[in-house]
Amino acid sequence: MSLLANAFVGLVALLHTYFLILEMFLWDKPTGRRVFGLTAEMASATKTLAANQGLYNGFLVAGLVWGLLRGAEGKDLKLFFLACVVVAGVFGAATANKRILFVQALPGLIALVLTWLS
Repeated sequence: MSLLANAFVGLVALLHTYFLILEMFLWDKPTGRRVFGLTAEMASATKTLAANQGLYNGFLVAGLVWGLLRGAEGKDLKLFFLACVVVAGVFGAATANKRILFVQALPGLIALVLTWLS
Protein backbone atom coordinates (compact mmCIF):
# COMPACT_ATOMS: atom_id res chain seq x y z
CA MET A 1 0.00 0.00 0.00
CA SER A 2 2.85 2.39 0.81
CA LEU A 3 4.30 2.07 -2.70
CA LEU A 4 0.90 2.83 -4.27
CA ALA A 5 0.39 5.78 -1.91
CA ASN A 6 3.82 7.19 -2.75
CA ALA A 7 3.13 6.74 -6.46
CA PHE A 8 -0.03 8.85 -6.11
CA VAL A 9 1.83 11.46 -4.04
CA GLY A 10 4.41 11.61 -6.83
CA LEU A 11 1.64 11.97 -9.42
CA VAL A 12 0.13 14.86 -7.48
CA ALA A 13 3.57 16.48 -7.23
CA LEU A 14 4.02 16.11 -11.01
CA LEU A 15 0.58 17.61 -11.66
CA HIS A 16 1.42 20.60 -9.52
CA THR A 17 4.77 20.99 -11.27
CA TYR A 18 2.80 21.16 -14.51
CA PHE A 19 0.43 23.74 -12.97
CA LEU A 20 3.45 25.77 -11.83
CA ILE A 21 4.90 25.80 -15.35
CA LEU A 22 1.58 26.73 -16.91
CA GLU A 23 0.87 29.52 -14.45
CA MET A 24 4.36 30.99 -14.05
CA PHE A 25 5.81 30.63 -17.53
CA LEU A 26 3.09 29.80 -20.07
CA TRP A 27 0.11 31.81 -18.82
CA ASP A 28 0.20 34.39 -21.61
CA LYS A 29 1.59 32.02 -24.26
CA PRO A 30 -0.66 30.09 -26.67
CA THR A 31 -0.47 26.90 -24.57
CA GLY A 32 -1.43 28.62 -21.34
CA ARG A 33 -4.19 30.66 -22.96
CA ARG A 34 -5.62 27.51 -24.54
CA VAL A 35 -5.51 25.48 -21.30
CA PHE A 36 -7.18 28.23 -19.28
CA GLY A 37 -9.42 29.57 -22.05
CA LEU A 38 -8.01 33.10 -21.89
CA THR A 39 -7.88 35.89 -24.39
CA ALA A 40 -4.50 37.51 -24.93
CA GLU A 41 -5.77 40.63 -23.15
CA MET A 42 -7.02 38.71 -20.11
CA ALA A 43 -3.82 36.67 -19.91
CA SER A 44 -1.74 39.82 -20.02
CA ALA A 45 -3.83 41.53 -17.36
CA THR A 46 -3.69 38.54 -14.97
CA LYS A 47 -0.14 37.33 -15.61
CA THR A 48 1.21 38.47 -12.22
CA LEU A 49 -1.67 36.85 -10.34
CA ALA A 50 -1.15 33.61 -12.23
CA ALA A 51 2.57 33.62 -11.45
CA ASN A 52 1.68 33.97 -7.76
CA GLN A 53 -0.63 30.95 -8.04
CA GLY A 54 2.15 29.04 -9.74
CA LEU A 55 4.54 29.84 -6.92
CA TYR A 56 2.07 28.43 -4.40
CA ASN A 57 1.84 25.27 -6.48
CA GLY A 58 5.62 25.09 -6.25
CA PHE A 59 5.39 25.16 -2.46
CA LEU A 60 2.96 22.24 -2.59
CA VAL A 61 5.39 20.33 -4.79
CA ALA A 62 8.26 21.09 -2.42
CA GLY A 63 6.26 19.82 0.55
CA LEU A 64 5.19 16.63 -1.19
CA VAL A 65 8.72 15.88 -2.39
CA TRP A 66 10.05 16.63 1.09
CA GLY A 67 7.59 14.09 2.50
CA LEU A 68 8.56 11.49 -0.08
CA LEU A 69 12.25 11.96 0.60
CA ARG A 70 11.74 11.47 4.33
CA GLY A 71 10.36 7.97 3.75
CA ALA A 72 8.15 6.64 6.55
CA GLU A 73 9.02 9.68 8.68
CA GLY A 74 7.50 11.93 6.01
CA LYS A 75 3.95 10.61 6.33
CA ASP A 76 2.72 13.62 8.33
CA LEU A 77 4.27 16.00 5.80
CA LYS A 78 2.57 14.20 2.92
CA LEU A 79 -0.77 14.22 4.76
CA PHE A 80 -0.52 17.94 5.49
CA PHE A 81 0.45 18.97 1.96
CA LEU A 82 -2.10 16.63 0.37
CA ALA A 83 -4.80 18.14 2.59
CA CYS A 84 -3.68 21.57 1.33
CA VAL A 85 -4.00 20.30 -2.25
CA VAL A 86 -7.53 19.01 -1.62
CA VAL A 87 -8.67 22.22 0.09
CA ALA A 88 -7.18 24.35 -2.70
CA GLY A 89 -8.84 22.13 -5.30
CA VAL A 90 -12.26 22.31 -3.66
CA PHE A 91 -11.95 26.08 -3.26
CA GLY A 92 -10.83 26.45 -6.87
CA ALA A 93 -13.74 24.35 -8.07
CA ALA A 94 -16.19 26.42 -6.05
CA THR A 95 -14.80 29.80 -7.10
CA ALA A 96 -13.14 29.41 -10.49
CA ASN A 97 -13.84 26.25 -12.50
CA LYS A 98 -15.58 22.97 -11.62
CA ARG A 99 -12.93 21.08 -13.62
CA ILE A 100 -10.43 21.81 -10.84
CA LEU A 101 -12.32 19.38 -8.63
CA PHE A 102 -11.32 16.51 -10.92
CA VAL A 103 -7.90 17.73 -12.03
CA GLN A 104 -6.57 18.77 -8.62
CA ALA A 105 -8.80 17.80 -5.69
CA LEU A 106 -9.62 14.22 -6.73
CA PRO A 107 -6.02 13.07 -7.32
CA GLY A 108 -5.05 14.80 -4.08
CA LEU A 109 -7.86 13.07 -2.20
CA ILE A 110 -6.92 9.65 -3.58
CA ALA A 111 -3.29 10.21 -2.57
CA LEU A 112 -4.40 11.49 0.84
CA VAL A 113 -6.55 8.44 1.57
CA LEU A 114 -3.89 6.01 0.34
CA THR A 115 -1.22 7.76 2.40
CA TRP A 116 -3.42 7.79 5.49
CA LEU A 117 -4.12 4.06 5.09
CA SER A 118 -0.47 3.14 4.54
